[in-house]
Amino acid sequence: MDIHHRPITERIVWLHDLARRHTAEFRSPEACLARERYRALHPTAVMVLKCMDGRINIPVATHTPPGLIQPFRNLGGMFDLGWPHLGEVLAADVLRMVQAGRRVLILITYHFSRGDVHRGCAGFGYDQAAALAHCRDIRRQAEHIFGSGHDTVYPLICGFETDEDALLIHGRDGEILDLAEFAPEREAELPPRLSQLFPDMAEQMQVDLARLLKGNLRWIAQVRQTPRALDIEHREWMICLGRGFDFLHTPNLALIIGPYSPDLADPIRKAAGIIENNMRAGRIPDDGFLLYASVPFDEIGMDRARAELKSRFLADFAAGVISAEFPDLAARMHRQVAVLSWHSRELEVLAAT
Repeated sequence: MDIHHRPITERIVWLHDLARRHTAEFRSPEACLARERYRALHPTAVMVLKCMDGRINIPVATHTPPGLIQPFRNLGGMFDLGWPHLGEVLAADVLRMVQAGRRVLILITYHFSRGDVHRGCAGFGYDQAAALAHCRDIRRQAEHIFGSGHDTVYPLICGFETDEDALLIHGRDGEILDLAEFAPEREAELPPRLSQLFPDMAEQMQVDLARLLKGNLRWIAQVRQTPRALDIEHREWMICLGRGFDFLHTPNLALIIGPYSPDLADPIRKAAGIIENNMRAGRIPDDGFLLYASVPFDEIGMDRARAELKSRFLADFAAGVISAEFPDLAARMHRQVAVLSWHSRELEVLAAT
């Protein structure tokens, strides 16, 4: 039976098993060596600003080892680099990469569906043009912070078509490289195409971006051989708040909200509305949903203790918003609080209610 239609208690047990398997795989010698080999061959650090929609999984869609691409998630991919917490976290991550001698590629993404506009981004009211305009605003902000010369940090607008998981790369002059129009055997055309689209991009960054795009070509070919009529519909039954949800690589499980916006209640409200609509439409059972808070830590001791308090706060805050505005849905809410070790990707559940 599909996991989306199982009772909520079985779904939660399945989720914990998924997290354990992800941790074991991440910590395996083969996976650790694969990440080190990848960094040696492709030193460009990649960060992605993206929507909370769980279908948008850039590492999977580019055949990139997990743990290498740094995600930032929020409703609709709506960000403002002036937000205090977001700006500080992004700048700190960029500085850490630069101090290690690495350049940084920031993918600023929007998403849509070619098959049905209502499988697109609910956060922007399914308005692809509005989402793209917002991406351009973020790119201008990134250039204000990191400079417009692009020698070290390159902000790049990237579309994500969710029916086939195809990337669309937006060039500086308005041209678009749509990977859905390529076949895997044409991947040799990608490097010269990137040189045309981004003449100001460092050569090594072009090489590393080309590798991501070649991986996407192979993934698109896989998707086209796999029936996924249900996978491209909204069937989320989890609201995840915080960071560290790389293990959720199964489509349409969760709506993931990063802790960045000063108005955190807004994406929580919208996520709760999507969950409620999924229940009403029969896409998921109406016996319950999971509110899951997770905060990562780098070091044991004070850093971990602070992560625990922050995770509990996020869960309590979200539960309060949902209880006030969706009382019927709140009665079916299961809550879990966790912290995550960045180094091992081990997820530790602190409380469940």
